[in-house]
Amino acid sequence: MKHLKIVLGLCLSFLLFNKESKAQQDTLFPYYQANFQNPKKVFIKDIAVKGLTQFDPIVVKIFTGLTIGQKVSLPGEEIGSSIENLWKQKLFTEIQVLVELVETDQIKLTYVLEEKPRLLAFTIKGLKRSKAKSLREELTLQGGDIVTENLKQKTANQIKKFYNEKGFLNTQVTMEEDLVDEKKNLTNLKITVNRGVRTKVASINFIGNNEVPDSKLRRQLKETKQIKSIRFKRSKYIENEFENEKFNIVTYYNTKGYRDARILKDSIYKVANNKLNIDIHMFEGPQYHFRDIKWSGNTKYRSTFLDTMLGIKAGDIYDLSRLESKLFMSANGTDISSLYMDDGYLFFSVTPIEVRVENDSIDIEVRINEGPQAIVNRITVDGNTKTSDYVIMRELRIRPGQKFSRADIQRSVRELAALGYFNPENIDVQPKPNYAGGTVDIDFTVEERPSDQIELSGGFGQGFVVGTLGLNLTNFSAKKMFKGNEWTPIPAGDGQRLSLRAQSNGTFFQSYNFSFTEPWFGGKRPNSLSFSVFHSIQTNGRRNNDPEQTSIRITGATLGLGKLLRKPDDFFTLSASVNFQHYTLDRFGSIFSFATGISDNINLRIALSRNSTDQPIFPRSGSQFLASLQITPPFSMINGRSYEFATDQEKYRWLEYHKWKFEASWYVNLFDKLVLATMGKVGIMGRYNKDIGYSPFERFYLGGAGLIGFNLDGRELISFRGYNDNSVTPVNPGTGNFIGATAYNKFTAELRYPFSLNPQATIYGLVFAEAANSWEGMRSYNPFSLLRSAGGGVRIFLPMFGLLGVDYGYGFDENPYRPGTGKGQFHFFIGQQF
Repeated sequence: MKHLKIVLGLCLSFLLFNKESKAQQDTLFPYYQANFQNPKKVFIKDIAVKGLTQFDPIVVKIFTGLTIGQKVSLPGEEIGSSIENLWKQKLFTEIQVLVELVETDQIKLTYVLEEKPRLLAFTIKGLKRSKAKSLREELTLQGGDIVTENLKQKTANQIKKFYNEKGFLNTQVTMEEDLVDEKKNLTNLKITVNRGVRTKVASINFIGNNEVPDSKLRRQLKETKQIKSIRFKRSKYIENEFENEKFNIVTYYNTKGYRDARILKDSIYKVANNKLNIDIHMFEGPQYHFRDIKWSGNTKYRSTFLDTMLGIKAGDIYDLSRLESKLFMSANGTDISSLYMDDGYLFFSVTPIEVRVENDSIDIEVRINEGPQAIVNRITVDGNTKTSDYVIMRELRIRPGQKFSRADIQRSVRELAALGYFNPENIDVQPKPNYAGGTVDIDFTVEERPSDQIELSGGFGQGFVVGTLGLNLTNFSAKKMFKGNEWTPIPAGDGQRLSLRAQSNGTFFQSYNFSFTEPWFGGKRPNSLSFSVFHSIQTNGRRNNDPEQTSIRITGATLGLGKLLRKPDDFFTLSASVNFQHYTLDRFGSIFSFATGISDNINLRIALSRNSTDQPIFPRSGSQFLASLQITPPFSMINGRSYEFATDQEKYRWLEYHKWKFEASWYVNLFDKLVLATMGKVGIMGRYNKDIGYSPFERFYLGGAGLIGFNLDGRELISFRGYNDNSVTPVNPGTGNFIGATAYNKFTAELRYPFSLNPQATIYGLVFAEAANSWEGMRSYNPFSLLRSAGGGVRIFLPMFGLLGVDYGYGFDENPYRPGTGKGQFHFFIGQQF
């Protein structure tokens, strides 16, 4: 058959309307006596696509909605609809269709297309580099995207949303295309952002609130604040935050007894280019009160006892949140649910029902379903990859065969956190009750974190730079030491503590320490056994064979036992240790009252401590206290010798003293994660014989970070920020050297807030206020005469290195022992300090 190819331009404006192309397109048909009144029915023999560089022709054919062999009208709507289908894809800037009559009733369709460009790259203008980088990370725009109007609009909306959430409500976005490769149809996109100024809330107005003042309602909007001259939180308007915070207003009304309170409407309107007002219309309703509270279903406890536990009386303001906290949401465990669940009633439930509302009074019926007491069937532990199961199990306060107790589970979680081996934020407990059998399985899930520490540090003290290298293994296993396959890289998992530490300044100073602790000596009870030895030497820098060398050598050992008590409660620990230090002085007269001689210090230390903090690194609740007595035998009273005219070497051949210390700290979570930590320390040293006087050893040195200085004579270094190291300490009037204090007081208050609770890097900031002082003897002791300081700092806990920190403190009062010294001080900390 002879092929005819006659092209006729025919306008199809009644079918097509191109919103994106440069002009409305023509559709081309062969002319063969076309009759619009009588369209001819033809079959599609072939469909071809031209002009594509990026898309698959097969996909484009599918977009048309036409298929080979399909019967269409010519002229007719089918071809026009195919063009409309292609426009809907928003992928092309120009579309043409050529119709070729190949046989009497068969046609070939050829679609000639011009594609929209693809994105090669995009730039952001109008912002600082750091802000442009932050914005770029928020956008989903990426190279290879087809640049359509929809894509550009979506990108502009993302940018506006990004800045709207930061309070910039007038952000403007413009975009320009720059075709950089015509052959490959690639373009760059230049995005210009003008974020404008942050929109502030000029005024928040409440209408219809007759009983609650505007000021109290505004406080319920935690993020949406109106402009004030002085405010810690910046005024800004973010729509999502405001919508969520509106519920806080109704909740506050509910706590005041306004049970029917609601927000009728709110309106937001501009009063300037970057300022708006918010009007909130309230319906308060009447204030309700509790009238009659009845209990039903309770057989374990009398209703009168439950009334006392509830603590709500007739006439109290109706506060549903208070009622619910007393029933099952109390943070301190004094609610009704805790009462039952601590006694095994795992299947317990309680439901408060309003049974009558009359005038301004509401009657409540508290319906209780006690259920059976549940017995613990099985306890499992998951997630411990290093710590042995039995180490975890022995810390749990709940055992198979016992009644279920929520208090025991909470205490178990606290004990696991106190070990320091696990991330306290991720300790999880999953009770798996079996109602039919009246039992419950409990699954503890932990997440191991590094707890061993390497100490590599340097410090400056006594005119020298001292380097320290230490290894502290907090989860050591002695019994695995002889099993080669357990060295990964060290034998671990049995909860023992091993510490090795060395300090040196070359020939001037060297110190070596070793300690080992078994927290469960014998394996059956939490009775600890500890042992440590140390040796140190300080010289004038001369070598050992130099006749001009002066030195002091100290060797010591400690053997200690500890026992967890059950009364007054099982947070108490009683410990006792025998300590021995041997001092050998060879013409070393710069610190002590005698230069050559020997002193021995044998003493017994007894300590009673209590620790109920929720975790060791960043405690948010609980308290700690320590009361200790360190005492030597009264040698001068035993031997009956007179020391009135004795030399200092004779007086201090055997040291004698009694030293009393008390330390306490409390932690309160104020709100969110803001913690108030209050602390106090008191230390007093006593004497037996007035002719001997106070021991020059074992004294207190106050000031600075409490870390700098050689521990030559058993001295205790007490931190006091804002003053020089050891400077708030009595001095010898003749030599000007510090001689140490026999009494000191120190009080601290800190506000702490965590920036990160990640176990790999726990970081928190703090501000503090301190008051402290020290005295040479009890006659001059005045606990109300204290120096004051304040400042702030940051702490970083790294598992491998422990707690590191830096503080800046400013001392407000003149230091009586070092007048005129600088009051502003930076302090660096290694280890737990307060």
